[in-house]
Amino acid sequence: MTEGKEGCTFGVHVIPRSRRDAVVGLYGEALKVRLKAPPAEGQANRALRAFLADRLRVSLEAVEILSGHTSRRKVVRVAGVRPDQVHALLDEGQGRE
Repeated sequence: MTEGKEGCTFGVHVIPRSRRDAVVGLYGEALKVRLKAPPAEGQANRALRAFLADRLRVSLEAVEILSGHTSRRKVVRVAGVRPDQVHALLDEGQGRE
Protein backbone atom coordinates (compact mmCIF):
# COMPACT_ATOMS: atom_id res chain seq x y z
CA MET A 1 0.00 0.00 0.00
CA THR A 2 1.41 3.35 -0.97
CA GLU A 3 0.32 6.90 -0.33
CA GLY A 4 1.00 9.59 -2.89
CA LYS A 5 -0.24 13.04 -3.74
CA GLU A 6 -2.95 11.49 -5.94
CA GLY A 7 -4.25 9.18 -3.22
CA CYS A 8 -3.71 5.81 -1.63
CA THR A 9 -2.87 2.91 -3.98
CA PHE A 10 -3.34 -0.70 -2.92
CA GLY A 11 -3.98 -4.19 -4.22
CA VAL A 12 -7.39 -5.84 -4.12
CA HIS A 13 -8.23 -9.50 -4.67
CA VAL A 14 -11.87 -9.77 -5.76
CA ILE A 15 -14.08 -12.81 -5.30
CA PRO A 16 -17.13 -12.26 -7.54
CA ARG A 17 -20.51 -13.99 -7.25
CA SER A 18 -20.36 -14.10 -3.46
CA ARG A 19 -23.35 -14.10 -1.11
CA ARG A 20 -22.63 -10.55 0.06
CA ASP A 21 -20.31 -7.60 -0.43
CA ALA A 22 -17.65 -7.60 2.28
CA VAL A 23 -13.97 -7.15 3.11
CA VAL A 24 -12.86 -10.52 4.44
CA GLY A 25 -9.15 -10.11 5.12
CA LEU A 26 -5.94 -10.22 3.16
CA TYR A 27 -4.86 -12.24 0.16
CA GLY A 28 -1.10 -11.93 0.32
CA GLU A 29 -0.67 -8.16 0.62
CA ALA A 30 -3.94 -7.35 -1.14
CA LEU A 31 -7.27 -6.52 0.45
CA LYS A 32 -9.60 -9.49 -0.11
CA VAL A 33 -13.10 -8.36 -1.11
CA ARG A 34 -16.16 -10.50 -1.79
CA LEU A 35 -18.73 -9.05 -4.21
CA LYS A 36 -22.19 -10.25 -5.18
CA ALA A 37 -21.72 -9.00 -8.74
CA PRO A 38 -20.57 -11.36 -11.49
CA PRO A 39 -17.35 -10.61 -13.39
CA ALA A 40 -19.17 -10.27 -16.71
CA GLU A 41 -19.20 -7.00 -18.63
CA GLY A 42 -17.40 -5.04 -15.93
CA GLN A 43 -20.11 -5.55 -13.32
CA ALA A 44 -17.67 -6.64 -10.61
CA ASN A 45 -15.41 -3.65 -11.35
CA ARG A 46 -18.34 -1.24 -11.00
CA ALA A 47 -19.45 -3.00 -7.82
CA LEU A 48 -15.93 -2.82 -6.38
CA ARG A 49 -15.67 0.92 -7.04
CA ALA A 50 -19.10 1.53 -5.49
CA PHE A 51 -18.32 -0.68 -2.48
CA LEU A 52 -14.99 1.02 -1.76
CA ALA A 53 -16.46 4.49 -2.29
CA ASP A 54 -19.24 3.72 0.18
CA ARG A 55 -16.98 2.15 2.81
CA LEU A 56 -14.29 4.84 2.55
CA ARG A 57 -16.88 7.64 2.34
CA VAL A 58 -15.57 9.14 -0.89
CA SER A 59 -17.20 9.83 -4.25
CA LEU A 60 -17.34 7.14 -6.89
CA GLU A 61 -15.02 9.26 -9.04
CA ALA A 62 -12.36 9.09 -6.30
CA VAL A 63 -12.02 5.31 -6.77
CA GLU A 64 -10.01 4.27 -9.83
CA ILE A 65 -8.98 0.79 -10.94
CA LEU A 66 -5.47 1.24 -12.30
CA SER A 67 -4.86 -2.32 -13.46
CA GLY A 68 -6.49 -5.73 -13.43
CA HIS A 69 -9.72 -4.81 -15.19
CA THR A 70 -10.15 -8.41 -16.40
CA SER A 71 -8.52 -10.12 -13.43
CA ARG A 72 -9.35 -10.88 -9.82
CA ARG A 73 -6.13 -9.11 -8.85
CA LYS A 74 -6.50 -5.37 -9.16
CA VAL A 75 -4.58 -2.26 -8.25
CA VAL A 76 -6.85 0.50 -7.00
CA ARG A 77 -6.19 4.16 -6.22
CA VAL A 78 -8.53 6.11 -3.97
CA ALA A 79 -8.13 9.89 -3.89
CA GLY A 80 -8.40 11.65 -0.55
CA VAL A 81 -7.81 8.53 1.56
CA ARG A 82 -4.93 7.62 3.87
CA PRO A 83 -3.56 4.09 4.35
CA ASP A 84 -4.91 3.96 7.92
CA GLN A 85 -8.45 4.37 6.53
CA VAL A 86 -7.91 1.39 4.23
CA HIS A 87 -6.50 -0.62 7.16
CA ALA A 88 -9.70 0.20 9.09
CA LEU A 89 -11.64 -1.65 6.36
CA LEU A 90 -9.49 -4.68 7.01
CA ASP A 91 -10.19 -4.44 10.74
CA GLU A 92 -13.94 -4.38 9.97
CA GLY A 93 -13.61 -7.56 7.92
CA GLN A 94 -11.68 -9.70 10.39
CA GLY A 95 -13.52 -12.81 11.43
CA ARG A 96 -16.34 -12.45 8.89
CA GLU A 97 -15.34 -15.06 6.33
